[in-house]
Amino acid sequence: MSLGERIAIKSRREIDQMREIGHITAEILLELRERVQPGVTTGQLDELATKALEERGLNSPFLGYAPGGVAPYPAVLCASVNEEIVHGIPGSRELQEGDIISLDFGVEHRGWHGDSAVTIAVGEIVPSSEADKLMTVTQDALDKGIEQMVPGSRLSDIGHAVESRAEKEGYGVVRQFVGHGIGREMHEPPQIPNYGRPGRGPRLRTGMVFAIEPMVNIGSEKAKVLKDEWTAVTADGSLSAHFEHTVLITDNGPEVLTRIAGSH
Repeated sequence: MSLGERIAIKSRREIDQMREIGHITAEILLELRERVQPGVTTGQLDELATKALEERGLNSPFLGYAPGGVAPYPAVLCASVNEEIVHGIPGSRELQEGDIISLDFGVEHRGWHGDSAVTIAVGEIVPSSEADKLMTVTQDALDKGIEQMVPGSRLSDIGHAVESRAEKEGYGVVRQFVGHGIGREMHEPPQIPNYGRPGRGPRLRTGMVFAIEPMVNIGSEKAKVLKDEWTAVTADGSLSAHFEHTVLITDNGPEVLTRIAGSH
């Protein structure tokens, strides 16, 4: 890791600011979850997210984001349905009973960022169905990864825990997209793969803040990006789930900054 890629250690004051923005991120994402139902379009969900930001005087780190020369992202929300893994652009797609949808949402306020995602069912879903099991396992994989975020652990321990949980069920863990550090920028060092051997990489320290986000497919881990340059889908058309939290490492273990009562 080069000097320019050192992992930032947040001060107590900076952590307080990140707690605030994490709470707001979780609050808005919960509002969006409650509006998901059959007949709603992904574009309408984006409109609701935009309104929530405007009412609070907040900014979207997603809108206009254009890494590596790709077309600027045109929305404040990523809404990925069924076989869409991440970065689904909201639009006219109407949600149907039995769909699953990943809502990935970020907030910027006073120079600090929060980032979180959840996958939920549209309408009723059959308990223990493929979709239900996929969402349960992916959320559990996120929790297993978060459990590794303690001082002294190695960075790769996070991804190894995620991969171990998902592959135990025969699922594919997406390798094309990764978690990341977060703070003054939405994407800070280090990159955090959701796979790998344990015991490698930098040691984790109190004050580090990461966005942990497993993306898990029922089938192959392979992904492809559509012509819109953003929407990533499973290569084999299988269902995919995505969960994410912004997490702080403390002396007492991981603190999830984007979790409030009623949220995942």
